[in-house]
Amino acid sequence: MTKTGARASALKRPAAPRASSSVRTAAPRAWQRMLSGRRLDLLDPSPLDIEIEDIAHGLARVARWNGQTTGPHIFSVAQHSLLVEAVSRKISANLDRTWRLAVLLHDAPEYVVGDLISPFKAVLKSDYKAVENRLLHAVSLRFGLPARWPTELVDHVKKADRHAAFLEATKLAGFKDAEARKFFGTPPGLDAPSEKRYLTPWNAETAEKRFLARFKELSDAK
Repeated sequence: MTKTGARASALKRPAAPRASSSVRTAAPRAWQRMLSGRRLDLLDPSPLDIEIEDIAHGLARVARWNGQTTGPHIFSVAQHSLLVEAVSRKISANLDRTWRLAVLLHDAPEYVVGDLISPFKAVLKSDYKAVENRLLHAVSLRFGLPARWPTELVDHVKKADRHAAFLEATKLAGFKDAEARKFFGTPPGLDAPSEKRYLTPWNAETAEKRFLARFKELSDAK
C-alpha cells in the first residue's frame, strides 16, 4: 500500500456500533416525575397522578409571554390564572363557584407542558392541543369537574382569558393599546386596586401560595 493509500485508510470513519434490538425498540419516556413523587404520563394521564401542590408549584415557575415582561420577577401562569379568575367574576358576578374553580384551573396542563406562546401553538397545531386536552380532562376529573366542559363555560373562559391577556399585554409586555385591542379585544375594566394587585409580578413562592389559597377557597365552597 502506498503512503497516500495508508493515510486515506487511516482517515476512514470507523463503522458505527450496531444498536441492540432492545435499544431500537425502546419507547421514549413520556412521563414526568413530580415533586410529590407522582409520575404523570403525558400520553395517558391519570387523575390519580395529579396533585394540586404540583400544579401550583409548576405554574408559579412557568413564565407568561416567554418571559418578555417587565419587572424583577416573571409573570407566572399561576398569577395569570388568578387574574383570569378575577376577570371572570367581573364578567359574571353570579358564576357558580364550581365553574370559578374551572376558570382557575384552565391553564393547569401548563405545569407539565409549559406555556407556549400562541404563534408557536399555531405551528404545532393539533399535536399540542391533543396533549393539552388529555391533561385538562385528567385535571378536571381529579378535582370533581366534568372531563368535557360545557360550551358556555369554555366560551366564558376564553373571554376572560382574552381580557386578561389585554391587561398583561399593555401593562407588562410592551403592547400599545390599539395593537392589544386588535389581538385581544376590549379591556375588562378591572378597578385600579385589582389591576395593581394582579399585574404586579409576584415571586414564585407568593404566586404558589396565593394560587393554593384560592383553590382551597373555591374547593371548600363546592
